Amino acid sequence: MKQTFLLLFFSICMFSQNKTELFNSNRLGEAREITISLPASYENNPTKKYPILVLLDGNYLFDPFYGALSYGAYWDDLPETIIIGINQKNSRTEDCQYDDTEGLPRAKGAAFFEFIGSELLPYIEKKYRTAPFRIIAGHDTTAGFLNFFLYKENPLFNAYISLSPEMAPEMETRIPEKLSKLKKPVFYYQASADGDIKQLREPIKELDQNLKSISNPLVDYKYDEFKDTSHYSLILHAIPNALYQIFDSYKPISSAEFSEKIVVLQEGYVDYLIKKYALLSDKIGLKPLIRLNDFKAIEAAILKNKAYRELDKLAEIADKNYPKSMLASYELGLMYEKMGDSKRAAAKYQNASQLEEIGDLTKDMMFNKYEDMKSLTPKK
Repeated sequence: MKQTFLLLFFSICMFSQNKTELFNSNRLGEAREITISLPASYENNPTKKYPILVLLDGNYLFDPFYGALSYGAYWDDLPETIIIGINQKNSRTEDCQYDDTEGLPRAKGAAFFEFIGSELLPYIEKKYRTAPFRIIAGHDTTAGFLNFFLYKENPLFNAYISLSPEMAPEMETRIPEKLSKLKKPVFYYQASADGDIKQLREPIKELDQNLKSISNPLVDYKYDEFKDTSHYSLILHAIPNALYQIFDSYKPISSAEFSEKIVVLQEGYVDYLIKKYALLSDKIGLKPLIRLNDFKAIEAAILKNKAYRELDKLAEIADKNYPKSMLASYELGLMYEKMGDSKRAAAKYQNASQLEEIGDLTKDMMFNKYEDMKSLTPKK
């Protein structure tokens, strides 16, 4: 089993594209090393757009984030993501400078702030196919620094992953104040641990309490405090939690979702599917094809509840998502079959047999269903 997992992970890594380059920054007055990871499907999917993740402390956060995203994408639990790691091995303290009185970036910190917003992001979004969804993550010093982007009237990032942050003055009150006034959806995740650095824990807990008191429905906030975990080991616990919080709406229909939310509906099974993918578009700016397994889940709920006429609407969506496949014709054939109209069912199954196979729907299956319906059709 261990060998299988290692082989799987090695295969994931082989088919993605990582490269390190020097980025010449006018704001910083120097070249900065960045590592860029393009998803495995990037070259073979020329119209697909991807969310982006900017990693501060990329020199050591890149690998754990890359591993979690690669693994999640393999199972289609997380979307493929463009990762940009900024190497701050010898510069993180200067990069994150702030004024002790005003609690705002200063000197090299102000330049680094501008480097990310006015140089790095435009470069990445011009060069690569990016979706309109940006994430930023950091650890202790850089985790505190990334919060400065929330101070802007229109924050640059849609999601913030703050791992054991070392915060600037008044950040515990400024962040909740800013988030309470936001007019667009934002995800905010922070983590600490019982073995975290003591002087960091009190402001982190204060920020947590203040964030829990705000009532803005556009803010999706989560805080984790891990047990028997240190300032450094909490990273490996927090990363998957943060990613699954942010991309919760991306996940395919699970057995729990099916049994607790879908099959119990009296009607509107197809509407549920439409709303699920509309939420995905609204929250994280992604518009993927509806998964075939999600089609099958809705189909199963329709059949279980004998709401056969909803298969017509399911067929419409199937035609939009997979126009060359037999899926739409199959759904119509199934509808007519369940409603006892064997003649129309036979016609739809015959039509499906001429189209492209998809999933477990094959030409042989459609031909057999056509023959079955044909045998039930009264002869004139």
